[in-house]
Amino acid sequence: MKYSIGIDIGGSNTRVALVDEDMNLIERIQFRTNPDDPQETLEKIREVIKGFDKDIVGIGVSCPGPLNLKTGYIINTPNLNESWWTFSIPETITEMTGLPCYLENDANLAALAEAVVGDGKDKDYVQFLTVSTGLGSGQVVHKEIVNGAHGFAHEVANCILWSNGPSHGRLSPGAVEAICSGTAITNRARKAGLDVAHAGEVNDLAVQGNEIAAEIMDDAKEYLANMIATLVAVTDPEIVILGGSVAMKIDGFVKDVEDRVKAKVFPPVDQYVDVRPSSLSEDSGLLGAAYLAFSKAGK
Repeated sequence: MKYSIGIDIGGSNTRVALVDEDMNLIERIQFRTNPDDPQETLEKIREVIKGFDKDIVGIGVSCPGPLNLKTGYIINTPNLNESWWTFSIPETITEMTGLPCYLENDANLAALAEAVVGDGKDKDYVQFLTVSTGLGSGQVVHKEIVNGAHGFAHEVANCILWSNGPSHGRLSPGAVEAICSGTAITNRARKAGLDVAHAGEVNDLAVQGNEIAAEIMDDAKEYLANMIATLVAVTDPEIVILGGSVAMKIDGFVKDVEDRVKAKVFPPVDQYVDVRPSSLSEDSGLLGAAYLAFSKAGK
């Protein structure tokens, strides 16, 4: 039996998983990411991999984007400090372990997992979006990630949908992430005077009849549906899978978004709209990273 390693480097935690060639997650180890020192984090990764003691063919690494996939480094991200930016993660891991290592955007790898072992495993055109702290997107065609000419395909977070609309962080006003992400929903509610800790609480207030909360949640669903309807028009996916805490934990969210998408596309297209919640756990990024390593090692 051969194995690969899937690694998910996040702003708070790093997870390292051993995955077999049947895509079974055998072992997973998690530790705190050092947001200021990539070398320290990668040394811990090396020690974990050394401890697995298996026939490992390669390593896949999931990181938040945007990434420079040609050179193998993070361009910038709000979750990891500047010491990580332009630091060559795959090259360093290969030097440490002697194993080939491949870097990819976290949403792309989650999409890949959905296309290989999730509800998209029998589909050729799989669209994935994660609606959580931020909003990420990825598309997989014939089990291959769609990267585009420069590696930035499906970096949809800054797509402008609302003229002079809400903004946060480095996003432009009216960007889809600034309207639909959990952070955006929570920030808009707080600015409107609501005492909430997360998007789920905003939704609870909306269900209870709070008009401000209801408007914020309606905006999130409406503009997410606009984004998905646009993706359907441009790329014609067979399935659209939604992951992330907002999509997965708010009752009725995905079904409401699907109904709105069907109402927005051309009538001949609505019968093909299939929007559903992810059937995978939070390990989708690890599984996608492991599959990436297997697929690259076999070429």
